[in-house]
Amino acid sequence: MMTAGLGNLWRDSAAEQFSTSQFQGNRNADLAIIGGGFTGLSAALHASGQGADVTLLEAETIGHGGSGRNVGLVNAGLWLPPEEVCKALGEHPGEHLNRVLAAAPDLVFDLIGRHAIACEPVRAGTLHLAHAPSGLGQLQMRLAQMQARGAPVRLLEAQEVATRLGSERFHGALHDPRAGTIQPLAYARGLARAATSAGARLHEHSAVTSAERRGGQWLITTRGGKLQVRKLLIATNAYHQSVSHLDLPKVPVVQYFQIATAPLGDNLAGDILSGGEGAWDTGLIMTSIRRDQAGRVILGGMGGEARQHTDWAVRKLAQLFPRLRGATIEHAWSGRISMPANHLPRIQRVGQGAYAIYGYSGRGIGPGTVFGKAVAEALLQETEAGLPVPAIATHHERLVALKTLYYETGARLVHLSAARR
Repeated sequence: MMTAGLGNLWRDSAAEQFSTSQFQGNRNADLAIIGGGFTGLSAALHASGQGADVTLLEAETIGHGGSGRNVGLVNAGLWLPPEEVCKALGEHPGEHLNRVLAAAPDLVFDLIGRHAIACEPVRAGTLHLAHAPSGLGQLQMRLAQMQARGAPVRLLEAQEVATRLGSERFHGALHDPRAGTIQPLAYARGLARAATSAGARLHEHSAVTSAERRGGQWLITTRGGKLQVRKLLIATNAYHQSVSHLDLPKVPVVQYFQIATAPLGDNLAGDILSGGEGAWDTGLIMTSIRRDQAGRVILGGMGGEARQHTDWAVRKLAQLFPRLRGATIEHAWSGRISMPANHLPRIQRVGQGAYAIYGYSGRGIGPGTVFGKAVAEALLQETEAGLPVPAIATHHERLVALKTLYYETGARLVHLSAARR
């Protein structure tokens, strides 16, 4: 059963509230950050905490982009297995990134605790679900690679997965206790509040129209005024808007949509992820499953806008949990994911004293928090030694529009096929 007026659950349920003024006038600062998501907010918080004069400019509202549309899984790592990361980056930088991101949930949950961010944090781990026997083979490979690097992960048999998840449709799962779930928009707003308390100046509805290097500094122009800074960070990712004099590479983008039931009581859904884990599966067209603090069941999938895939999502929910057939769906929303060819995030130099960060491939919470902190420190200290990945001078991908279409078409075909079963 659907209800009218479906929208983004996170906007309707966030306990953290944050709003701020539009940028006006002329100002000087040490660091300008363009983009008010996890990356930009983490950079603003950590840079201002080191005494820097920071101004953050967001074209819409804090968390408007992928950060406020996220599934809310705080993962310890990337979509790629650790050895694939090393093959793509080289052994030393690959293992460095693996170590950095293994500890990313520690930073996220530490910030939540330190700044009392009301974002429904639950650190009960995640379940990477084997959607088929082939998926179980993938998990066994990941298990070996992760345990070789000291990760406290465990492979669960199908029966234990059925008990934890409340569904018997999976062949096993990899449990990672380092991970957890949060209310993602509330986390973003909490970071914004903390950054403001540390002295950063944040501005919403302040789209940047021009950014150019003049006289040894960056001149940032908005419709409301001009900002002159020594350092610049572009943290717009999949939601980047055109800025004069600033060229960023085009990267394939894929949509991810989610639906959420009305709050469900324990009689109906008490056995669904009763331990508080979040979950996603090994399917090429990935599906995610989680609950929130109010007891809603939230299901997501790769594909287009929510309105294009909601019928499939409702059927999928009923297949996984037959007792939820006919459950009221109160929210449906979608967001964009920046997905480079090898699924690795990039830190790109875009001029003297300036970086752009992009390409999390759907893993924005942990990596975004870590990358924002690291790049802020690199800009202030003028050294790249502590970056999670080596900075690059350029990035180019061929057939970007075609790859985006490929992702979207593949998802639609998979969902249409599933509808006939």
